Amino acid sequence: MKLLDGKSIAEAMLSRLEADIRILGFRPGLGVVLAGDDAASHLYVSLKERAADRIGIRVEKRFFLDMTPQTEIEAAIAAFNADENIHGILVQLPLPAHLSTDEVIARIRPDKDADGFHPENEARLSRGEEYLPPVFPQAIVELIRASGEMLHGKRGVVVGNSYRFGDVMCRMLEREGVRAVHIPCVECNSSQGLDALKQANIVVSACGKERTIVGTMLLPGAIVIDGGIVKDGMRVVGDVDRASVEELEGWLSPVPGGVGPVTIARLLENVVEVAKRQKARRG
Repeated sequence: MKLLDGKSIAEAMLSRLEADIRILGFRPGLGVVLAGDDAASHLYVSLKERAADRIGIRVEKRFFLDMTPQTEIEAAIAAFNADENIHGILVQLPLPAHLSTDEVIARIRPDKDADGFHPENEARLSRGEEYLPPVFPQAIVELIRASGEMLHGKRGVVVGNSYRFGDVMCRMLEREGVRAVHIPCVECNSSQGLDALKQANIVVSACGKERTIVGTMLLPGAIVIDGGIVKDGMRVVGDVDRASVEELEGWLSPVPGGVGPVTIARLLENVVEVAKRQKARRG
């Protein structure tokens, strides 16, 4: 399979955003809320901050201890909502178990929702209105487009345990002209799941389980987007068994170096988009 190089795609996006920020004439602001001591979350925030700083986005962070009351988290979001110099707000997930993710995300102003998770932005997506796209699904779409393949009329399968993600991902694929269905990870090896995969021109997997997808499941020439992350000792691998698909025709986004870098670039693109809208309103 030919590889879809997420690093190169992200680099091109970041260069374009850097030019857009120069034209804006001011530094957009990203407010970040991080609660708890999850090592991966702190790493992800540092990667996003590094990319933001490189292209001219100012980052303000609010760190909270693991058992911080939800009211304090929501107060930090309210302050970012009211700050005209903050154009995007990111709540790094996962949150500690005692916090309600849905309630916290709902406190973000929809027009500052950098990750695109707010329910109002999801509703706007379904209505075909202007919205801030959810960055992980949008990054997947960017990788699929990078294949250069004609997408209209193709079949797609989204493999994942989150029905919310599956629904949003299918709707975003349908906007590209792809007829998409969602199947849970555990149904991949069922007769129905295997039949769907064998007919799919586009396969998106987000299970976080090694060898969820192997070569014998795939249609020759398929575009396969590996959105899973699995830590195996010092290695980081994805849902797709690389060895079993390498000799097949088609496209594969690798792990690492596939969806991750593009997701960060898409997050920053949302921040710049909000800054552009603010400037347009002010004239």
